[in-house]
Amino acid sequence: MPKAPDSAAIEVPMLDLKRQYAPLQQELLEALRHVLETQQFILGEQVAAFEKAAADHLGVKHAIGCSSGTDALWLALAAAGIGEGDAVVTTPFSFFASVSAILRAGARPVLADIDPLTFNLDPAAVETVLKAPQPVPVRAVLPVHLYGQCADWDGFSRLSQNHGLKLIEDAAQAFGAAWEGAKAGGLGNAAAFSFYPTKNLSAAGDAGMVTTNSDDIAERARMLRQHGMRRRYYHDELGWNTRLDGFQGAVLRVKLKYVAGWNEARRTIAKRYRALFHEKGLAESGTWPRHGIILPHEVPGTHHVWHQFTIRTARRDALGEFLAERKIGSEIYYPVPLHMQVALKHLGYREGDFPESERAAREVLALPIFPELREDEQQTVVKAIVEFLS
Repeated sequence: MPKAPDSAAIEVPMLDLKRQYAPLQQELLEALRHVLETQQFILGEQVAAFEKAAADHLGVKHAIGCSSGTDALWLALAAAGIGEGDAVVTTPFSFFASVSAILRAGARPVLADIDPLTFNLDPAAVETVLKAPQPVPVRAVLPVHLYGQCADWDGFSRLSQNHGLKLIEDAAQAFGAAWEGAKAGGLGNAAAFSFYPTKNLSAAGDAGMVTTNSDDIAERARMLRQHGMRRRYYHDELGWNTRLDGFQGAVLRVKLKYVAGWNEARRTIAKRYRALFHEKGLAESGTWPRHGIILPHEVPGTHHVWHQFTIRTARRDALGEFLAERKIGSEIYYPVPLHMQVALKHLGYREGDFPESERAAREVLALPIFPELREDEQQTVVKAIVEFLS
């Protein structure tokens, strides 16, 4: 039986943004002061400078800032010409916006199951969907680079070529990730990033970005993000008010200089977790857990940026409660697959349709990982899991 929590034990937060803010305080405050002095609160020079720097960082031709990652998904789809009369294949194991953005664009979401090793959309499952009759023609696939690791882009590129599909990346969790040397954001026709405060590159609130190498998609995204205007007060079509504000542009421009180092720190922390769990004999081989844990799988040739360090364990809920009692953070991303969400019942799926997504939703648990996480805090996390499983 595990012992009661030790009141003197180290508390380990899931995330501590104050540790990131402290060394950047003066630089961030100066950037915000500049926005106040120039009064460029919507778009403006700070946003334009961030967009250029972000495009250079990712090796893409265009970066278009917007108000959130959710808006970025809709904007990427709409700018790529996806809308009414189209279907888009995506994963049931993701954040709600991966499907809601498709619906908002006027298209029909079609779901396919995940690869149980990476939790990413499985190209083979998508191929099966594409071979089956569909009431609406599939025009695009929206793979999610979940937890900071790129989806199987070789597989999706083949599907795109064989079936004439557009590829829209949900790169919300994957700023700086890469597939065989090519960074997320430049792999597909367009990509969507989120800069929600918990992300690897984070704003001081909601913010997002669309990236593309297509001049046409970029021009259309810029038009759609401000009510369908190419000229002020001349509206060519229905767009949305989804512009990036100057304060967020200024914050992101500062933080962009540090994100590569932060991602490397995350990679070091992930490597240390792996070593600690192997040292304690907790890491099981195979795909699904039995008595211990399954460590996250890093695909050879990818550059994983470890937005989350997600283990699988058969007693996930009990372990999460055990850690919480010891003031150790953990999170479940995601407890309910999208096809089982009440709001998406009208899509016509039912429990059992996507067994790998459903099993992952029962077993996954994300452990604390952020660039400033200390080694003693990691040891505390692993020690607690050893105690729970003993």
